[in-house]
Parts: sequence; C-alpha cells; structure tokens
Amino acid sequence: MSENTEIVVIGGGYAGVIAANRLTRRDDLNVTLINPRPDFVERIRLHQLVAGTHDAVVDYRKILGGGVRLVVDTVTRIDAAGRGLTLASGATVRYDHLIYAVGSGSADPRVPGAAEFAHPIATLEDARRLRPVVDAASAKAPLTVVGAGPTGIETAAELAEQGRTVTLVCGGVLGPYLHPRGRRSVAGRLAALGVTVLDGPGTKVTAVTRDAVQLADGRTLPSEVTVWTAGFGVPDLAARSGLSTDALGRLLTDETLTSVDDPHIVAAGDSAAPSGLPLRMSCQAAIPLGARAADTVLSRIAGERPATLNQVFAGQCISLGRDAGIFQFAHRYDVAVGFHIGGRPGAKLKEFVCKGIIEHLAGEARKPGAYRLHKVSGGSRRQQQLQRSEHAEHPAVVERVV
Repeated sequence: MSENTEIVVIGGGYAGVIAANRLTRRDDLNVTLINPRPDFVERIRLHQLVAGTHDAVVDYRKILGGGVRLVVDTVTRIDAAGRGLTLASGATVRYDHLIYAVGSGSADPRVPGAAEFAHPIATLEDARRLRPVVDAASAKAPLTVVGAGPTGIETAAELAEQGRTVTLVCGGVLGPYLHPRGRRSVAGRLAALGVTVLDGPGTKVTAVTRDAVQLADGRTLPSEVTVWTAGFGVPDLAARSGLSTDALGRLLTDETLTSVDDPHIVAAGDSAAPSGLPLRMSCQAAIPLGARAADTVLSRIAGERPATLNQVFAGQCISLGRDAGIFQFAHRYDVAVGFHIGGRPGAKLKEFVCKGIIEHLAGEARKPGAYRLHKVSGGSRRQQQLQRSEHAEHPAVVERVV
C-alpha cells in the first residue's frame, strides 16, 4: 500500500484556505496548512477592527475542511532540493508538493520617522496595537491617515463616522483605481463625514514625528495619531530560501502558478508573480489564484497538463463607514468603468461581498471543488499583456537570490 502524497500550504489567508480545502477532493492526499495564527484574519475588515466595529477574525473550524491539518507555526526556510520546511518552533515538515501563499503586509515606509511614529494596519497584530491608541486619543485629537488606496479611504471614513477629526493624505490621487465618477462619489462622502482630503503631488509625506506629519509642499499637519496605509510588501521567505522572485519578493512563476525553479512549488495570492506580471493585491484575486494553484497541484499528481491563469475582475468595493460604500465596476481586465453603486446600496453590497467571501471558503470546505469563479472566461487581455512583455525592450525585473 503506497503512502499518501504530502501537500503543504504555507499561509492561511484567502488563497491558502481555499487551496487547502480544494486539495481535499482526493482522499489519497495529506493536506497540511501552516499559519502563524490560530484564527483566520479577514484583512478586508481590519479598518473595522481599528474602529471597534468588527473583530476581523473567523474561527478556522468554520471555513477549513475537516481533512486539512492546521499547524500554528511560521515557516522560516524552504529547502526546495530536499522538499522540506524549517519552522520557527524548530520542527521540520516534509512535502511532495508545496503551495506558497504567504500573503502580503506592510512595506518599509522609508520615510523619516514613519517606522517609529506611524501605525501600520496591514496585519491583525498591527490593527490590534492601533485600536487602543485610537481609543486613548481625545475625541477632538487630529488623526492623520496616510495613503488613499482602499485601506486608507476605509480607515479614514470609519474613524470620521465616529466623530473623529481625520485628515486623509493621498500623496497623489484619491483612490487611484477609481473612475473619475467614482472618485467624485467617494470625495463627496468623505467631505460629508468631515474628512479633510489632501491630494496632489505636494502631499507626499516627507517626515513623521510624534505629533505631526510633514508634506513635500512644506506644510506641517498636527497629528496625535498617524495611520500608515501607503505601500505594501511581501514576506521575504522565498528570497531567503533561494527561490526566484520579482523585485518586491513575490515568487516568480509561470502561468500555471508553478515556480520557475521547481515544479513541486506553486504560488497563490499576493505573494505570487506569474510571468513577472502579478495581479492586483486583493482577496478578489487571491481566492481564484488559490483555487488555480490547487488545481495545478491536482493536475500534476494526476499526470495531466495544468491549465493556465485566466483571471477576471469585477471591480473594487470600498466601505465608507457603516452607512455608505461604493462598488466601482470594471472591465474584466481590471480597469474601472464609469458605472458604480454608491451610498447605502454600496454599503450593503460591500457587506454582502465580505460575507460572501467567507461563504466561498466555507463552501469549498463543505464541498471541495465547488468553487468555479477562477474558470470564468475572459483572460484574453492578459495574453496580450504577456505578448507585449515578451517583446518589450525592458522586461519585468526578476531577481535571483541565493
């Protein structure tokens, strides 16, 4: 009697959970999920954790299949040649196939004083540390949110809705992804909440102090609490393990999400860079990527050719406090269009999406293979991008770290 095939998934976020659940379609696989926390983190609700309107965690028992073994630990090194992992606890884990889904987090802001005085919000631990700081600030204390992507907008709106004095420093354009119509809608809602929005090239932050934020145009803003949402980074596990990565440290793969170095390693989510053209960091991309990664592994085990990436997008969903939101529709290739749903319907749609994501994960746990959104057609634009990249004078930057 042959031994079961050992599959290990590193990272229990959106991509990792759906991948692990999907792999249990076969009963001859031992599926292990390694994650540093005992609970699933709803990253799209971390701004609510800061404001005290949600705890942003879900018990893994609600979304993880019974056939998945959860190991609460951190992988410190991947030994690709030996197909083994070293954990922070000192334990080692062997694998036959590995799914690399370590996600993303805060990037080093590289702005004087930011690391010392600004508060990131990219992880559960970040948000939990920030919440008592916000609670301890006086009701009229000036709060500054740096970064006008979805997290910055959502955090500013959530805090302002509670009566806080909030300034949102864009460092450029408010909501860069948004269509101009959607941007005007978001700006109107923020204005109604009393948020001061500072945008334009002069609003790049040049320094952060204990009680102020300095801008490129010379302005100094009083700030009792500074929240830093600008930029993102990925864990350096792949780079430290000698695997090929892109310039930001995402694992470089082909279009089946297979590492360019090793056919036994597949990547998914924010930490994957297929063909050096990574998708927008979002749970909207992470879940289909996780399903695709699992399908790639299952195809290889079955001796079949894995299917290639065929990612499509619907748009971007942003909450604007508990009473309003916006769903910005987009082309399937992830470029915003003029249509959006805002106001109270936008808030209801955002909440529907948040709950629906958890249901997708739980549904795949109950019935592995049920999730099919990663198979929706419409990825032709990506093929055009790949062709342009192949013929570009300066192709995507790839770093080999040894």
